[in-house]
Amino acid sequence: MARRQSSATWLLLAYACLIVYASLYPFGPWVLPPGVPLESLWRLPWPKYFGAFDQQLNLIGYLPLGLLGLAAGLRSGLGLRGALLLGLLPAPLLSYVLETVQFFLPSRVPSLADWLLNSIGAWAGVVLGLVLHAFGGLRRWHELREYWFVPHSASALALLAIWPLGLLFPTSVPLGLGRWLPHLQDTAVDLLENTPWALQWSDEWVDAARALPPGLEAIVIALGLLAPALLVLSVAKPGKRRALLVLGLGVLGVLITALSTGLNFGPHNAWAWLTLATWPGLAIGLLLGLLAAFLPRQVCAGLGLLVLSALIALISQTPADPYLVQRLQTWEQGRFINLYGLAEWIGWVWPFAAALCLLNLMARRKL
Repeated sequence: MARRQSSATWLLLAYACLIVYASLYPFGPWVLPPGVPLESLWRLPWPKYFGAFDQQLNLIGYLPLGLLGLAAGLRSGLGLRGALLLGLLPAPLLSYVLETVQFFLPSRVPSLADWLLNSIGAWAGVVLGLVLHAFGGLRRWHELREYWFVPHSASALALLAIWPLGLLFPTSVPLGLGRWLPHLQDTAVDLLENTPWALQWSDEWVDAARALPPGLEAIVIALGLLAPALLVLSVAKPGKRRALLVLGLGVLGVLITALSTGLNFGPHNAWAWLTLATWPGLAIGLLLGLLAAFLPRQVCAGLGLLVLSALIALISQTPADPYLVQRLQTWEQGRFINLYGLAEWIGWVWPFAAALCLLNLMARRKL
């Protein structure tokens, strides 16, 4: 009998990737560290200045890594000793490697204090996991997952846990993740600069990047809400719980979008995105999700692929909001640039990862 997958394992891998991204952003320019002998690169310097925000971020940022490492070890059958090793050792090792690599990035500052705080944060996560395990928290999560979801749902649950992070980066249309084509075309335009094709491609893109009409915008919003709903329905057990999951995702999507808007344009504008175009889109997406709760899981997975394809195709045709672009330039000069960079990448990749997950679920005979 195949060992059951653990969503903690998928979340551990995903969170480790996020840590790597946040630690090495903006991934260049790579240079040899001036004045630092190569044989001294393994020695992390003690910082001259301490920032309270950076200390808290280093401490809290690695806490989930230790917690997820312990949980993944316990849920994968490694036993308590193996789970402790998985929670205690990889996080400090990963932090040390990343801090050392930062020697080659002029915009980053390697620090022994950061490594210590990262390690302490990860070990605190292990302690938290042990407390939860002692009080039956991990067992209750296992029972809760058994009640709500079918086996082999780990990857889908991990993607659903990451979905709100992608919504933190403001999109051209609310809930519209997957807008990667404009960035890909901008990259192509830069690469083809001073060639016969550069001006033509640029002009075509400018002509095509026009605001969506309200009706089409509502459809994109509906698809953006329906996509995660169909993903969760493809792994949810039958019963009234399926409708509750759809309603929960709808509420979560609205709250995260409001939080993202408030962070960018001020708390008083948190609900400004709820317009005559967004309300129908939310209502249609929620209604279709509730109707899909009555469909078999395999049908939901197939419909999810169609919805994700339509969402990617439509959201790629939307232009960037000039007010948002101006606002993001302010963020890029502040301390949240790494958080926003992470959220942006998650927003680009999530629909494609969800599509691969649905394909994997459909390939299983016992869906």
